[in-house]
Amino acid sequence: MTTSNKKKPTWTDLKRNLADLDQHALLGLVQDLYAASKENKVFLHARFGMGDDVLEPYKATISRWVCPDVMRNQDYSVSKAKKAISDYKKAVGHSEGLAELSVLYCESCRDFLGFCSVDDEGFFNALVRMFEQALKCIRQLDAGQQEQYLERLDSVHYEADDWGWGVGEDMDDLMAEYGFGKQ
Repeated sequence: MTTSNKKKPTWTDLKRNLADLDQHALLGLVQDLYAASKENKVFLHARFGMGDDVLEPYKATISRWVCPDVMRNQDYSVSKAKKAISDYKKAVGHSEGLAELSVLYCESCRDFLGFCSVDDEGFFNALVRMFEQALKCIRQLDAGQQEQYLERLDSVHYEADDWGWGVGEDMDDLMAEYGFGKQ
C-alpha cells in the first residue's frame, strides 16, 4: 500500500483556486452552496440582512434544542442550541442579535425547567455560562437598549433558586460582577 505525501487542503489552497474564478463561476459556486443546505441559506440570509427577521431561524433552533417538546419524545441538546448562536456570530455577529439569542436561550431553558425536571449538571452549567454570555452582550449595548434584555434575564434569574445546582447563586454573582446586581 502506498502512502500519499499530499497534505490536506487548507483555506489558502482554496483561496488560490477561488481567485481564478470569474464572477459568473463564483456566483454559480455560491448558488450551489446555497442549495446544498438549510444552514447555508440561513447564513447567507443573515449575512446580507435578507428577510423580515434574520434571527428567526436561530431562535427556532435554540428553542427546539433547549426547550424540546417532550410529548413528542424530543430530547434536548445544549451543543445544538449553542451552535445556533455561534452560527449567527459567524454570519453577522451584531451585539444586539447576540444579546437577543443568548437571552432567548436562557428563557427557553427556564421554560423547559418550568414543566420538566432535569437532573443534568451539564445543562445547568451551560445555562450559567450562557447567562454570563448574555450579560456580556447586554453590557456592550447602549444603556437604552440594555433594559429590555435585563428585564427578561432577570425573570430567568428570579426562578433560578428553585433549580438547585447552585444556579441561583452563580447568577447572583454574575449579575454583581457585570454591574447589574442589586445596588
